[in-house]
Amino acid sequence: MPVPALPRSVPSRAASAVTVAVAAGALVLSAVPAHATATPAQIATSKSTGVTYLKSLQAADGSYVTGGGLSNEWAFSALAAAGTAAADVTPGGDPTKNARLVYRNQLAAAGWPGASPVATDYQRGTLNAYAAGIDPARVGPGRNLIADLVAYWQTAEPGYYGPSANFNGTVFGLLALGGAKTQSGTKRVPQALLDASVTAVRANQHTDGGWNYSKAAGDPTELGKGSDIDMTGAAMASLCVGGVPNTDAAVVAAKNFLKGKLLSSGAFNAMWGANTDSNGWAVSGLNACGINPQGTDFTSGTGKTPVDFLIAQQFKPGGGFKYLSTDTVPSAYASVDGLRAVAGAGFTATPPAPVAAGEPAWAATSAFTAGTAARLALVVDNGTATPKVCAVTLTPTGGTVTLGDVLDAAATATPSGCVTSVTPSTGAGTITAINGTANSGPSTWKVVLDGGTAAAATRATTVHVGDTVSLRYGS
Repeated sequence: MPVPALPRSVPSRAASAVTVAVAAGALVLSAVPAHATATPAQIATSKSTGVTYLKSLQAADGSYVTGGGLSNEWAFSALAAAGTAAADVTPGGDPTKNARLVYRNQLAAAGWPGASPVATDYQRGTLNAYAAGIDPARVGPGRNLIADLVAYWQTAEPGYYGPSANFNGTVFGLLALGGAKTQSGTKRVPQALLDASVTAVRANQHTDGGWNYSKAAGDPTELGKGSDIDMTGAAMASLCVGGVPNTDAAVVAAKNFLKGKLLSSGAFNAMWGANTDSNGWAVSGLNACGINPQGTDFTSGTGKTPVDFLIAQQFKPGGGFKYLSTDTVPSAYASVDGLRAVAGAGFTATPPAPVAAGEPAWAATSAFTAGTAARLALVVDNGTATPKVCAVTLTPTGGTVTLGDVLDAAATATPSGCVTSVTPSTGAGTITAINGTANSGPSTWKVVLDGGTAAAATRATTVHVGDTVSLRYGS
């Protein structure tokens, strides 16, 4: 059966079917035998050996980004889930080539991600930069991945990122914006923005409770088609990351869909057969929603769970995971998806603090560079309609800018129409109207920077590099 085309930045089961060269000592001929309900000790061993294998994938220059196609940078999400900081991953112990530093430089490069970028490039970058301990909004003076991502907001189809036909771009957009929190651990975008994408994800849920990679909303024929294990895991995770409780009917339906696909081995009956990637995505979806993948609902009649299956796919003591049970060598993608799931994570993970001396918890640019063009994410919510969202590009003259500067530059933002009018249009005073909605009594325009405390919106309000600027009208 052919594999549907996917954006190059989202990991796929097809990629995992392709084996990779194995570092010396990573491959051993026997795999770990399956046991009913994996024990904490088995999970700890799986995490430890899995990290060892993923470290073996690091190139001599310190990179995990591979040329063309899908990339090993997804390893950062698995490493973080297993408790290993990217800054502590070095080739031959050389700290000047630590994985976080190298990855940050790659993301900050003017030529990244290539000549024809798509929304999922920035979603991939956001999820993995966050896991690597890089603030995705402050990669460098000229690289704000959050702003780059919201530039793909579909004004005509609010809630979608990138072409709506490529539904997985919306799922991973929600995963990225909801999951990649600020350095202080708060959501950096307003809930109203996440809610718009939650609505889009809900509209694409098939009648069997799952999802597929392509858009189904509004099409009864598509909604009636069988769902995909992988995408169901990702979509249910996006709902939960977006603020939906696991008791919600959509999440319960997704759980029941997965439950109905459980095989005696603990694997899920995926379209392409039982495999590590499908199990990994499904378990990550359950993890993100706080649903135990080793609970009663996910223990087969033979006493096996999805985590059992994943650990049985792992080589011992090499740590790599095979894609299919019949494979004789590990796959990089299967190893990422398997380890991240066994370690208890969704599709990204809070970065652990580096052990290496002198390495900060976060790598982030602290100020604008005068004369260097920069982007900021802007959300405008009048309280009665779907928020307007855009990426604003401006060239600062100092280390900070003002809200007035941001609103002035929004006239040429991507997508257009985010800000059509501002009162006053000059000066440093209180903003009294945006897009025709004027302050009235207790209802006024307020500004929130990076999910912080709301304050009166003035043109003089100081905005720092990487701030997500949210303007909301209300009391």
